[in-house]
Amino acid sequence: MPSNDVRTLLQTAVPTLAVGAIATVVSGVVAGGQGAIGAVVGTLVVVLFMGVGLVVLQRTAKSLPQLFQAMGLMLYTAQLLLLFIFLALLKDTTLFDFKAFAFTLLAATVVWVAAQARAYMKAKILYVEPTSDKGAKPEKTGQST
Repeated sequence: MPSNDVRTLLQTAVPTLAVGAIATVVSGVVAGGQGAIGAVVGTLVVVLFMGVGLVVLQRTAKSLPQLFQAMGLMLYTAQLLLLFIFLALLKDTTLFDFKAFAFTLLAATVVWVAAQARAYMKAKILYVEPTSDKGAKPEKTGQST
């Protein structure tokens, strides 16, 4: 993974993990151990889903740049649908507090998307390939007067 991709991943994962840590403490105080476990699971689900999506999006941008925007929209839609499906499947679980899980999932997702948008806005990504001054000189075409 190129350094720019790693930088983007770190700029999105670190704030999300910080929000997850805060949510774990708050959920632990409010709902006890089950709440803390729910917040940790919610944070891990967001980091896993969104991290995989970011890697897929970066690889698409490198190999098929013409599909980048469409792939991004499709990927975010798929991620949100998967998160809703995940919520629906785990709504009756007794392994952890579902409310802590759901609120952490929501907060971490919002922070991830905001941090990713900020990382892309701050990135200095060239969209034009710079030409080298060294090398072949341009050929003259046509008649010279």
